[in-house]
Parts: sequence; structure tokens; C-alpha cells
Amino acid sequence: MTAPQGIWGAVLLPVDMQGAIDWAALVEEIDILCASGLTGLYTNGTAGEFHAQTEAEFDRLTDLVAARAGAAGVPFQIGVCQSNPRVARERLARCRNIGAAGAQIILPDWWPPSPPEIDRFIDGMQEAAGDLPLILYNPPHAKVRLSLDQIAALRARAPGLVGAKLPGGDAAWYEERRRLLPGFSVFVAGHTVAFGRPLGADGAYSNVACLSPLLALLHWRLAQDDPPRALDLEARIQAFMQTHVVPLVASHGLSHAALDKLMAAVGGWGPVSERLMWPHVSAPPGMVAAVAGAARALLPEMVMPRLPKDA
Repeated sequence: MTAPQGIWGAVLLPVDMQGAIDWAALVEEIDILCASGLTGLYTNGTAGEFHAQTEAEFDRLTDLVAARAGAAGVPFQIGVCQSNPRVARERLARCRNIGAAGAQIILPDWWPPSPPEIDRFIDGMQEAAGDLPLILYNPPHAKVRLSLDQIAALRARAPGLVGAKLPGGDAAWYEERRRLLPGFSVFVAGHTVAFGRPLGADGAYSNVACLSPLLALLHWRLAQDDPPRALDLEARIQAFMQTHVVPLVASHGLSHAALDKLMAAVGGWGPVSERLMWPHVSAPPGMVAAVAGAARALLPEMVMPRLPKDA
């Protein structure tokens, strides 16, 4: 099984004025992402609002991404994340043979799972996946935060577990990552790859790509080709987020998904607005223009022309 690398872009849900998924806009968005130069696409991360989808919506989204990305020759991963582990396992079984490059999973999320329960979950997901590689998403807000030692033990238990999406850390954390998880893909936050790539980060399921796929790609490539310039860009990305995006959690009660979709609306690269699925609170429409001005001032590299629908 191939361990993934590079910058992957989230498939966000275009939501219409009635609160439903705009499927025509979704097709346009997928085609734009396929043409952007990203390593690949993934569905149903936090920004993809997996927590608000019905099973019918999950299946339709999965089929669309498989068809459009498959036709374009672009790798894609399917997020089968669900708080209910039985539903997650059923989702995984349904998409094991659609040509995906991998499936992203989370630990059961309603009640903190015990170590034996985590082992049983990984065993069951490995069985359902067959030959489909698995990537574990263990975010900062997970009920159980796994150590690198624990992830290494799960990897030994499940050969199909080829990577993990983690918050990252300092130089000591990366040293431990290299020691415990050689040959295993570790994805970190998109706004930290200039620091992380030289130390062992394999890529990002990128929040920066929500703002601008072009910016996310540039950031990643500079981390290898021009580290000082990459660190300068990273400092400006982090300054933008800390000053203009993250404070909206406290001031407006926005979730991380709302912040990601706000950034997509600010970037303007596709038909994705700031609107979230019910009942979650979206950024006020007037906020987009204000944040966009700050983004252009701090990050002129983010400009990405929107492709025509027939591109």
C-alpha cells in the first residue's frame, strides 16, 4: 500500500439559499480542484461537514468525486468519518472498490473509547477496508488524543493503516515521529508545513487550500526549494489566521468548519460560499469582503483565477 504525500484539498459543500447541497456547483468545484495541481482531493473532513450529511448525501457525494476525479486522473480519498462506528464501517465497505487512494477514519466520537475499544475499532475498519489504505484523523478536539507510541502500536496491528492526520508539534515531536513511524505518512496542519516538511511532515489535508489551492501548493514547494521564503510565507499565513480568522470563534461562535468555508469564500476560487449545513452557524455574508481585503494585503500570492465551467 502506498503511503500518501503532498497537499490534498478538501471537497467543500456548496450550500444554496434553502440550505441544501447545490450539486451542480459541487461538480464545478470538483473540476476546479482537479485542475488546480493539488496532489489529490478528499471528502468529509471537518470542512466537508461529514457530521451534517445524510447517508444518501454521502453516497451521492462519493459517487460524484469518484467519477469526476477518476476521469481526470486525480487521486482522491473518501472520508468515512462518523461518530457512530457502525455507520463508519458500513460507509467504508461501500466505497472500498471505487478506485479511491485511501479512506480517512476517526475514532468513535460520542463516548471516549477505551484502549480495547480502539483496538476493536481499528480491527473492524481494517477488515472492512480490504486493500484500501486507511488514514487516521486524530484532531485536537478528538475525545481521545493518541500519542505517537499509540499510533505506532495501531500501525503494527493494522498493516493497512498507512498514515495519520495530526496537529504536529515542535522539533522534539518530529524527532519522535521519525523514530516511531518510519515509512508512515504524517499529515500536519496546512499552515505549519514550512516548519514541518524538513523535519518529517509528509503533507497536509490543507486548511490553506481552503483559502487558495495555489497558495497551499506554493507554500509546500517552497518548504523544499526555498526554506527562508517558505518560512516568511508561513509567518504571514499564520498572522492572517490568528488576526482575522481564529478570533471569530469567540466573537461570533463559529466552528472550524465555518472558518474553512469563510476562507473558501474569501479566496473566491470556486462556487463555495460561507454557508454551512443546518443547524450550524455561518459567517455573516458581510464578513467575507472584510476578511478578503486583509487576505489580499497579507498574502498577495493567494490569487488564483477561477476557471470557466467548461475548462
